[in-house]
Order: sequence, then structure tokens, then C-alpha cells
Amino acid sequence: MVTFVNKLTVHGDVEEFLAAKDRVTAYMSAQPGYLGHQTLRLVGSEPVFLELAQWQDAAAHRAAVTSPAFRELVGGLRRLATPDPGLYETLPERSGARAEPAAAGLR
Repeated sequence: MVTFVNKLTVHGDVEEFLAAKDRVTAYMSAQPGYLGHQTLRLVGSEPVFLELAQWQDAAAHRAAVTSPAFRELVGGLRRLATPDPGLYETLPERSGARAEPAAAGLR
């Protein structure tokens, strides 16, 4: 499994952005290898969103994003937001690693 992470900084109308994002999500969720997604919004005044999407593998994600239909849909987002995408893999927990947030400096 891989996770697609995309930070989107909105510079257009937020409601128009959300509608365009919903169209892209509907398309992606119908693609082979798509497992699920989550959208996060930055708390505060800046309209920044994180899209997290799980895919069976990198090849399935690549097939979805290289299709002409995807390129057409994502064009609507590009005029409303600046993307910062990346594809990530989950690492196994290392033995001896502490899971407490304070130990990792996450408080």
C-alpha cells in the first residue's frame, strides 16, 4: 500500500475549490487500486488542505493520474490552488521506538 499526500494551498474561492476537489475525488475513488481517502483542513486563517489517499500500489496511482480524464478534472483545481504532492510508503515501526508523543517531540 502507498499513500498519496497532497498539500493544497487555496488562492481562489474555497467553495469552488471544494466542489472541484469533490469531482476529482469521485473520479479517483472509481479507479482500480484506490482504497480510500481523507481530507484535512489546516486550523487557522489560511485555506490549506491535505489530501491523503491510500492506493494498492504506486502503479495503480500512476495509472489513475496519467489518464486524460484525470488531467481534465485536475485542471479545475490548479487554477484555484497550488499543489505540493508526494507518494509515500509506510515504514515498519523500529524496535525500541517509543510511541509516546512527548518522546518524539510531538507535543
